[in-house]
Amino acid sequence: MLSYQHAYHAGNLADLHKHALLAAMLSYLTVKPKPLSYLETHAGRGLYDLTSPEAEKTGEAAAGITRALAEDWLPADHPLRQALDAVRARHGATAYPGSPLIARHFLRPDDIAHLAELHPTEHEALAEVAGFARLHQQDGFQMAQAVCPPMPRRGMLLIDPSYEVKADYDAIPRHISRLVRKWNVGVIALWYPILTGQRHVPMIEALRGGHADALISEVNFPPARSGHGMIGSGMAVVNPPYGLDEEAARIESLFSQRFPGKAWR
Repeated sequence: MLSYQHAYHAGNLADLHKHALLAAMLSYLTVKPKPLSYLETHAGRGLYDLTSPEAEKTGEAAAGITRALAEDWLPADHPLRQALDAVRARHGATAYPGSPLIARHFLRPDDIAHLAELHPTEHEALAEVAGFARLHQQDGFQMAQAVCPPMPRRGMLLIDPSYEVKADYDAIPRHISRLVRKWNVGVIALWYPILTGQRHVPMIEALRGGHADALISEVNFPPARSGHGMIGSGMAVVNPPYGLDEEAARIESLFSQRFPGKAWR
């Protein structure tokens, strides 16, 4: 069983980038009254406490969402800010939503959600907060291939693995190509870490080669602590919703202003 648990990293700078784009996509997709499907391959536990021992051990949330709120990186009407405010009104001032609860904020009664989480402890915690969704305790890529094309056909899929399995970098472009063939109208979003070794580059080049319309958004930031390998965050989106390029440009500019140096690269 893989050991990654997002509680140590919830609300960090990568989450800020990823969740700002996710919330923007969901906000746009739910404007139309037509129902949609929302899928996740690696859902995690869905809800995090930023005062937990795990979060306080790394301090990544303090440098991420906590700083962002203190310095008004997110306008009051930003979709992520709205989702965060709603979750904190329900669960307390130190709560932070994972992607399932960000999705929950936007999904309507006629929308369908499928959430996969293989880790038994994380799946058990997810079940406590994700009663709105159909839960799958199985490999997320297998779930996505089995469910796609979903009904309703409108919608999106978030692929957000831990990348503990290094073969994911080679396999993900093939997974996405298969999914696009099955579900050519789906918005397919892939999050990936930017590491000092630039392991993501061949994966993104392969993705671009098969999907010329894909939006690629990347931001850089200093490592969370000495020796930490992650120095940025990336999102690749096949069939990006209208206006996502503007939100991507806004958040990329925000990060470049806050972290102008790249000496850590």
